[in-house]
Amino acid sequence: MASNLKFTKELITFLGKAVIALLETLIFTFIPRPRKNVAGEIVLITGAGRGLGRLLALRFAHLGSVLVLWDVNKEGNEETCRMAREAGATRVYAYTCDCSQKEEIYRVAEQVKKEVGDVSILINNAGVVTGGDFLNCPDDLIEKSLDVNFKAHLWTYKCFLPAMIANDHGHLVCISSSAGLIGVNKLADYCASKFAAYGFAESVFIETIVQKLKGVKTTIVCPFFINTGMFEGCSTVRPFLLPILEPEYVVEKIVDAILKEKVYLYVPRFLYFAMVLKSVLPVKIALLLSDFMGVFNIMDGFVCKKKKH
Repeated sequence: MASNLKFTKELITFLGKAVIALLETLIFTFIPRPRKNVAGEIVLITGAGRGLGRLLALRFAHLGSVLVLWDVNKEGNEETCRMAREAGATRVYAYTCDCSQKEEIYRVAEQVKKEVGDVSILINNAGVVTGGDFLNCPDDLIEKSLDVNFKAHLWTYKCFLPAMIANDHGHLVCISSSAGLIGVNKLADYCASKFAAYGFAESVFIETIVQKLKGVKTTIVCPFFINTGMFEGCSTVRPFLLPILEPEYVVEKIVDAILKEKVYLYVPRFLYFAMVLKSVLPVKIALLLSDFMGVFNIMDGFVCKKKKH
């Protein structure tokens, strides 16, 4: 009897909270969510030497943030640093860091803490791609994909999350991919790394909820292929549903999601629908849909040049 009463109370509590959450979602569908102010926040961006990382740095420069730029390419990173200063950033710090090396991440992170301060917005953006049939992928490139696209997230969280918890203030941003939601032909190692990054970020997000760390936010980003040169040669057969995205558009969406403290961001919106279909359709029909959408041949024409974000 007591257990039934407890269950009833818990059910009523759940339904009440669910209704409130649903009403909140409906309200913010029509009324823009308030945006937080990131002026003065210390924003660390990995893979800042080009592509999305560079554009994110310039966007946060306009917003008055303190920038910490990491990239293995010193020349490209310093160019981003120069551009950020021209965009209005008053404090920009560029560090050469190979995100495939745990020891180097730890070393540079300590340097950042001493020279800049506690990172309050961490954007794990650095990425590499191999491309090709799995059995033909060299072992060293598979390991590099996992090290940069996934394991670097583990080590940067270890470095910067403790201060966020102590201050009950921070924002963890995981740049995953649509390839972290749906398997893609000729991208087995890349998909594995992006699925892992997504799962890791979501798990830590759940930990912050359980520990009642209301000041530590999470945003997980899953864009379709972006025209940064990383996937040069790839094409889409249904551009009206899954277009190759322009980096400026994606960065606008990412920054907007961070400022509104959204947990999940899929770009384009069709990906939300695709994930629902993947969950409910029989496997054979889901595979037919993937074939129809061009997922099986999207990598046709891709040539691996060991590109990085």
